[in-house]
Amino acid sequence: MPSIKDNFELVMENIERSIAVSGGKDKVSLVAVTKTVSYDRITEAVKAGVKIIGENRVAEAGEKFKLVNENVTWHMIGHLQRNKIKHALQIFDMIQSIDKIETALEIEKRAVKPIDILIEINSSGEETKSGVKPDQLFTLVDKLKTLKKVKIKGVMTIGPFTADEKRIREAFAVTRQRFEELAGMEKDPEIKYLSMGMSLDYRIAIEEGSNMVRVGSAIFGRRSST
Repeated sequence: MPSIKDNFELVMENIERSIAVSGGKDKVSLVAVTKTVSYDRITEAVKAGVKIIGENRVAEAGEKFKLVNENVTWHMIGHLQRNKIKHALQIFDMIQSIDKIETALEIEKRAVKPIDILIEINSSGEETKSGVKPDQLFTLVDKLKTLKKVKIKGVMTIGPFTADEKRIREAFAVTRQRFEELAGMEKDPEIKYLSMGMSLDYRIAIEEGSNMVRVGSAIFGRRSST
């Protein structure tokens, strides 16, 4: 069985290949998704080279945060409930899943220092997913810009749950277009992250312009159902 180190190195090789295919020159950041992954396996991944840990649940992240003392950053990649925000702000360096002004206002109220965010876009149109509709992105951006502690760093999306590569590419292309429009309109060099792609589609995402991927099972193996 491949080790976590072997898996991590293979993912990094695939990332480099996909960058080459896309003709891009920018670095792609890897977020290692550790939902249901034990502390010892996370530590193994960090030793292999993981620098960013992504968690879906605040409570689970809190338990791991107490144990993982290595120099890593933490990203909230799941839906953030308003009653979890106070605790989340004690853990995460970035929240990738903002799609409502109400959530951002609660962050603004409770944050003691600025917090980086990505705006989640539902570019696949699937009703089961969170995210602002692509054509509503800039309405939300205008509201977020009035806040002092919430710092927009880019956008995020989850690809459609399908084996149809054309549909996946189309959804990623829509998100990339919105990201480019946002970065161009704001002329803010800090708006620089386009977070697209997970274990099954991160190579496609990079070919479509992603510079941040969120990979779990490709590193840690198939997760438990809890």
